[in-house]
Parts: sequence; C-alpha cells; structure tokens
Amino acid sequence: MSVLPQTMFRETERSTIQVLLVSPNTRLLRELRNKLDDARWNLTAASSGAEAFECLRENAGEIVLLDPMLPDLESGEFAAMVIEQFQGVQILSINSHTGQLVLGTASPTPLSVELTQKLYRDGNVPAPVFSPAQLQRMRAASDGRPSIRGMIGEGDAMHRAFELTHMVARRDTTVLVTGESGTGKDLIAQAIHLISPRQKQPLVVINCAAIPESLLEAELFGYVKGSFTGAVQSRIGRIHAAHMGTLFLDEIGDMPLSLQSKLLRFLEQGEVQRIGGNDNLRVDVRVVAATNVHLLSRVKEGLFREDLYYRLCIFPIKLPPLRERLEDIQKLAETFLAKYSPGATITSEAVQVLMAHDWPGNVRELRNVIERASIFAGTERAIQPSHIIV
Repeated sequence: MSVLPQTMFRETERSTIQVLLVSPNTRLLRELRNKLDDARWNLTAASSGAEAFECLRENAGEIVLLDPMLPDLESGEFAAMVIEQFQGVQILSINSHTGQLVLGTASPTPLSVELTQKLYRDGNVPAPVFSPAQLQRMRAASDGRPSIRGMIGEGDAMHRAFELTHMVARRDTTVLVTGESGTGKDLIAQAIHLISPRQKQPLVVINCAAIPESLLEAELFGYVKGSFTGAVQSRIGRIHAAHMGTLFLDEIGDMPLSLQSKLLRFLEQGEVQRIGGNDNLRVDVRVVAATNVHLLSRVKEGLFREDLYYRLCIFPIKLPPLRERLEDIQKLAETFLAKYSPGATITSEAVQVLMAHDWPGNVRELRNVIERASIFAGTERAIQPSHIIV
C-alpha cells in the first residue's frame, strides 16, 4: 500500500463521510451497503441525475459514485455540472454491473483512496476519478447540447429532437413522435418517461398495429367478467395499468377508426370505461404516441379523426430519416460493431459503402447490416466492403 503524508490522513479521521451513489440499479445499492458496512460511510442513493442534484443540495454527498448509464443525463454532462456547482465533491465512476470502480488519471484525495480500498478490499488501488482533462473533453463533446441515452445524432435535426424531448419531458403534455420506421421513436418515448417526474411509475407500451382490432379495445380499456365469451374474470386495461405513469401508443396511425372516439374521450376526460361496465374509472396517465404515417393524410382520407389528431399533436417531435443524417452513419456503425464484435474496426472503404446506401429501414436496417457484416467477417478484425450486404 502506498504511503500518504500524515497531514493527508487527518482529513480521513472524521467520523462520517457522505457517499452518494447515482445509479438506477437498485441491486448495486444493496451490494455497496454490504461492502460499506461500518458507520464511517453514510451511503445514500439517487436513481437519476436530477434526483442526485437534489441530494447534493442537501449536502448528501462528499464523494459521488457515478453510474455512466443514467436515465436522464450523460455521465460527462452530469459530472461537469457537479464540478461547476458543488466545489469539493469528488466523482468516482463505478461499473453498474460489477460494482467495480473504473480507474482514472487524476491525483486521488485521502477520502477517495480510503473508499477505494474499502470497496476493493485489496488495499492497493488508486482512486478512480474524472480528471480535469477528461471533464474538459466531456464538455467539448456535449457542446452544451442535450443528449439522449441510446441515441446518436450530431446534426441539427437530431439535436433539435433531443432538445424538445428534454424540454417537454418534465411536463404532462401529450407528445406525438413522428418519423419513418426504424428512426428510434420508441427511444424518444422511453427518454420522455425516464426524464419525467413519473419515471418511477409504469411505462406501459401498446403497439396499435400489432393487436387485432377485435382485441385492441379490451387491451386498452379492460373488461368486466361476463362481458363477452371468454371474459371469465374482470381485468383492467393497459391505460388503467399506466396509472400515475406513462402510456406509449406506438403506431397510433393504425388504430381502428371505431376505437378512436373512445380514446379521444379518455384523453379529454381522463376516464376509462371497461367493456361491459358502467363505471367510469379515473386515471392519471401521461400519453406519448408515435406513428410512421402522415396522420393529416389519414385525416383527409377519413381514416383518422381530426379532433383526435389535434388532441395528440399538442407537442410534436419529428425524427429525421437516416438518409438525411449521413454524418451519423460511421459512429452508429462503430457502436453496433462494438456490440456484435468487440474490438473489431470498420474500414473507410466499408464506411463509404454504407454512406452510399439509401437506408429505407433507417437505423434498424443499419444495425442489421452491421450484425451481418460481423458474421461475414468471421475472425477478421476489420469490416471490409465485401462484408457489407445491403
């Protein structure tokens, strides 16, 4: 174990040290409490960046254990904001799956050395921290623009979508996400829920195109016992199941016209009536809808109610197709390749092949192409143009 000057150890003689774990992983919290099993360490937890700032304002963290996979903020963005707003707080990066600290390059403080030794139990590991140089790179990478976990976008259209998502998430406003199939509409819906105050409540998803019309009403609104053949017991619908949370209506443009009036009533009055029932059940649900069709065209064709369209499209977010954001193709391809073939690379010639394709299936199609390419490449460590089959 390295020897620190005696003056540095005086800082560690304090009775209680506030440690804040910032992670949505509840299992990790239990494991860390087992490791920090003495009275010296006062461990509290926050499941998101927003919740962590509330804890820090209440002086609940001298050392922050940061999970890089936060639901509402990028870890670099969060770290930079903490450094700027809470002087003296040290941030240590922790792997949310293994509970191991991720080593950095900055000089450790006595407290971080002691905590690291406690967590590793081997007594000789340098403190993992974000160095000033790392934080500077994080700030430069974010460029002050909001981002969304699981999505990549460097162009103005994607950044606008990210900005709108963050802007509306903390309200209860109904959102309509539009874009071609495979552009990531479901990720926007998930982000809206995870950033919102409803994040700890259910996110209920229903694909309006995947459920037969004869079953969709029962799935959405529920039914009472005996209301139809096979209804052997009463059941609440998906809308009721989302009470206090978020309901994501995917492919809303394919909802049968016969059900649209009942959905409109729910949106206007906040009530649902089960099939065969007489009682109106009050529900508190935030609605996010998504579609890959042009709803106004459906309105003109008489396939979609105009009043329902305007009730859903209070706050529209549009995602651009991949062919309009070619600047993201290489980074997306490298991200997918890291998943399917860790350590492999993609040649510039292969990237040019990707750039030349029209991508009617958008990001989903690109992901599939990269997965195939990793299989075709076999033991080769670089994706070549011959491996790209589109």
